Amino acid sequence: MEAYLTIKELTQAVGGGTTPRMVRHYHRLGLLPPAQRSAGNYRLYTQQDVGRLRRIVALKQQGFQLRHIRQLLADDLDAPMHSTLIAQLQQHYRLAVQQLTRLRQTTSALEGLLGRDADCQTLQIEALAQLKQLEVDAQAGLGNLDRLWAKLDAQTTTHPEAFQESLQRLLPDLSGYSEITVHLLHQLVLACGDVSLVNFVRLSATAIATARQALKAGQTVVTDVPMVAAALDRTRLAHLGCSVESLVNDPHIAGPTEAEQAFWECAIAQERLQHLPPHSLLIIGYAPSALLAACKLIEQQQIQPALIIGMPIGFSHAPAAKRRLMSLSVPYITLEGSYGGGLLAAIALNSLMETLIQKPDCHCYLTRP
Repeated sequence: MEAYLTIKELTQAVGGGTTPRMVRHYHRLGLLPPAQRSAGNYRLYTQQDVGRLRRIVALKQQGFQLRHIRQLLADDLDAPMHSTLIAQLQQHYRLAVQQLTRLRQTTSALEGLLGRDADCQTLQIEALAQLKQLEVDAQAGLGNLDRLWAKLDAQTTTHPEAFQESLQRLLPDLSGYSEITVHLLHQLVLACGDVSLVNFVRLSATAIATARQALKAGQTVVTDVPMVAAALDRTRLAHLGCSVESLVNDPHIAGPTEAEQAFWECAIAQERLQHLPPHSLLIIGYAPSALLAACKLIEQQQIQPALIIGMPIGFSHAPAAKRRLMSLSVPYITLEGSYGGGLLAAIALNSLMETLIQKPDCHCYLTRP
């Protein structure tokens, strides 16, 4: 029998400064459904009510108006969103992007200082003073930083950049990861120049071990489109005896839009996926529908890839496909959210091939992720 909560216990469970008065107000507005009543006419609540109130509090903390929260929590999820709600969401998105832009500008400036190798470290008191400007206002500080860069950048023409030295200062502590995984993370960051990418990389527990076994066995590598295959290290693939195939064979595909449409419309590509060679390595860098279709086939036990590197680009299908991938038992390497692309997907496999050939007897990944 389900245990009920009083209104005070409900607010304690939710936290966030919620009070019984606020709960009663939400009832009047229709944000919370009518509560059950005890024999003494006290309101009684369930865990479902706790979850709904937590969503209300979270949305309110994000600045949403109560009338829009009611629309967001509406039971009829199939109904199109009201135009005013769309406008409200767009407004919050633009504000969030502005905040991210300011933070990105601050981050870029800090990277420009902290990421300098030993030969470029001519930081003086003036450089440290500029950091205070960043704390106050990144946008205002950028103009002042121009004078700083003019002095610091003079050293950049005297030697090549020491990437690994810079990464040591910029990346979070990766000591808990295996040497193979750290190399993979380094290569992904260097491929896109975004240090924050490491926070979005997701690997299943057996991804590294399975990938190395499959590559050692010369298993087939299958990509969603030829553009991803073109970024693979063919010399190392040939050394390992791995052949390369693509689900879609159109060499003119130049990006995610064409890749997604091509897979969706190409019956041959979908058939190739249905007949994916057992224990192959499936690399999807652009078409989210290809990853969704692969996940469905795995769930139906129609295909058995050894590993999926799933990094398609997109804003709705791609994040959903990656979440679905991470719910499966198949080993995977992916990037949460809309991050991704064919180059990053190819870089991931190239990194695994590089460490396998250079360190074939390394087993550090068996004790650490």
